[in-house]
Amino acid sequence: MNRTALITGASSGIGAEYARQLSAKGADVVLVARDEKALRALADEIAGRGGRAEILVADLLDDAQRRRVEERLEQGIDLLVNSAGYGLPLAFEENDIEGEARHLELHVEVTMRLTRAALPTMLSRGSGRILNIASVAGLIPRGTYGAAKAWVVSFSRWANTVYGPRGVTVTAVCPGYVHTNFHERLGLPPGEEGVLGGMWLNATQVVRESLRDAARGRAVSIPSLRYKALTSLARVLPDRIVVAVASRGR
Repeated sequence: MNRTALITGASSGIGAEYARQLSAKGADVVLVARDEKALRALADEIAGRGGRAEILVADLLDDAQRRRVEERLEQGIDLLVNSAGYGLPLAFEENDIEGEARHLELHVEVTMRLTRAALPTMLSRGSGRILNIASVAGLIPRGTYGAAKAWVVSFSRWANTVYGPRGVTVTAVCPGYVHTNFHERLGLPPGEEGVLGGMWLNATQVVRESLRDAARGRAVSIPSLRYKALTSLARVLPDRIVVAVASRGR
């Protein structure tokens, strides 16, 4: 097991589940998010189970605060999970363009910067793992969220090919709909997301399967057979059909 793991977006959802599972495997975890209260609660939970958690409160869209996270990565860690993120309404033409720019910055530029900060010490040591949380949306045409996640997938595939032989694997994790607070932050209470019941995954499954795929050196992890099948089908269908189907849920 890797010795130290830094997880962004660790205050809730998939990020918090990575912290729990990695700690259970024996890793010390560095928890990064804006919500100090939530981070302290998670750190106490981990400590109660015999684990060790370090808290780093930071807004990754603030240059100075993000730089503190980069400096922690430059000190050396064994595993990085870029999990911070959020969604926007699909109607791009109605969205505030500054909000779209911040959305793009968090998913693309921040992921790039933190990966760059972690790489040198990993490469000098000849070992390390980076998991970039993307989405099934990054494998199909689906608004600016899907476009941003498509960058994450492409970047991770390239980085894994280049750095994998040097001991550092990079995996893009592409879950489908996951039961977290992601949709609630979009103003959609549970049951109002427009998602069929059979399409939901849980964070425990997503994290477990993605950690297994990362350990096997895979560049892309698509948790669950149903989403593997759906993304394969989407590659051969016309875009107009894929976009119409993908727009039904949020």
